[in-house]
Amino acid sequence: MDARDAGARYESPEAEELCLSRSLVVAADEERRALERELHDGVQQELIALSVNLQRAAGDPAAAPELLAEIARDVQRALHETARLAHRIYPPLLEAGGLAATLRAAATAADIEASVEVAAVADHHAPEAVATVFFCWLAALDGVAKARPTIAVHDDEEALLFEIVTGDGGVERLRGRVEALGGRLTIQEDGDGVRARGSLPVAR
Repeated sequence: MDARDAGARYESPEAEELCLSRSLVVAADEERRALERELHDGVQQELIALSVNLQRAAGDPAAAPELLAEIARDVQRALHETARLAHRIYPPLLEAGGLAATLRAAATAADIEASVEVAAVADHHAPEAVATVFFCWLAALDGVAKARPTIAVHDDEEALLFEIVTGDGGVERLRGRVEALGGRLTIQEDGDGVRARGSLPVAR
């Protein structure tokens, strides 16, 4: 085997670190694009509707009471959507209430009946690993087709393990983030839908 073959089969620690860094950048860019689309399709549209109704109310005093009631509903929807998107960026409940409460709250906010099972998650897991499980769950809930998506989370001495069953492959877009943290994510389809199994190593 010549030097070129050896070089092709060996990657230095620096090269592996660079590859992981690129994976993390790609994953972060994908998440930002998803948020931008939701901002455009959700909050921005609500604000446009508010602007239109305010102009109509100013120009038509007779219709103002009905329009103001509609504006109040639009404001509530915009506030709800803004809170939901802020929750997607990083939910405060994840630190205050723990992973189980945060996963259940995400399903409730999406108005989706879901099954959440979380065994005790030890403190030795890095916050970014725990947050990644949450973001995978959000991806599973996004546009879910399965009537009752499920997530089960447990840990051992070596890794934080999770399994998500849903109706589509939304979790796939989080693969880059999982792998950037040194973890693994496998996706397969079976009779129950799409099954995603992930593992995230304990921070050393």
